[in-house]
Amino acid sequence: MNDKLDLLINEVKKAVLGKDDVIKRTIVAILAEGHILFEDIPGVGKTNLAVAFTKALSLNYQRVQLTSDILPSDLLGYSVYDFDSKKMSFKKGPVFTNIFLADEINRTSSKTQSALLQVMEEGIISVDGNAYPTSKPFIVIATQNPFGSAGTQMLPDSQLDRFMMRLSLGYPDEVSEIEIINRKKNSNPLDNIEPVITPEELALMQKEIKSVHIDESLVRYIVQVVQQTRKHEKIEQGASPRASIALTKAAQATAYLYGRDYVVIEDINENLYEVLNHRIFLIPSIKKNRKSFQIIMEEIMMRITPVTYK
Repeated sequence: MNDKLDLLINEVKKAVLGKDDVIKRTIVAILAEGHILFEDIPGVGKTNLAVAFTKALSLNYQRVQLTSDILPSDLLGYSVYDFDSKKMSFKKGPVFTNIFLADEINRTSSKTQSALLQVMEEGIISVDGNAYPTSKPFIVIATQNPFGSAGTQMLPDSQLDRFMMRLSLGYPDEVSEIEIINRKKNSNPLDNIEPVITPEELALMQKEIKSVHIDESLVRYIVQVVQQTRKHEKIEQGASPRASIALTKAAQATAYLYGRDYVVIEDINENLYEVLNHRIFLIPSIKKNRKSFQIIMEEIMMRITPVTYK
């Protein structure tokens, strides 16, 4: 594994225990310049994980607790009249940062959610007819409570599709939960997080990942998987081409994480659930949970032509 990324994992683990797989998937998404949606019940450490990464990566971040009364201008910024200069002056919103933490994104209005669509896709913030570039890197890490929790609403398809991955921490195991309590007795573990990667180093890694080789046969494999999500009889709406692109980028980042300059099929399969689970909508008669999705994915994989690659 890349030594710097190994240090990053160990640093984040100071604040998040027993969730190594989620930490690795988060690193993969950040390396691939992808946005991340954490879906879980309150109190399992979603925000802790996000803040731990911002500290370990030496990145600027802004955090907004999204509620029903938050307006688009509260995120993007707004123009005000400056009486001294007698000109309109633009006041930047919290989205002008490296990592934007959107807490409980499914509690705010659709209008406010939609304000993030352009910036997540294009890295451009449009306000009052003017376009402003985001900081580099720019990543949205959003959290949401499961749909059906009090005060929540479903994110629109277009919003969900902007996230490279949807991750879930889940409850900690008994040993980890005891350790979490002990660590928080006298201090906040987040205060002990040290920066181990500079923004410049992260930018270089993100650039290097684009050069990680992926064989054409593996590209076809990715497209076959995504195409099958559109044909399966238990799926009402399959994944978009954006999912194919996300799987490719995630596979390249996974190979890089493991110290390789080429992709193997395991790099793709490791990310299938996290990249596809929020992009696929099952028919109404199928109970929408992790188990049913995994069963359908297993059925899809049985329909895929075996891959031979170099």
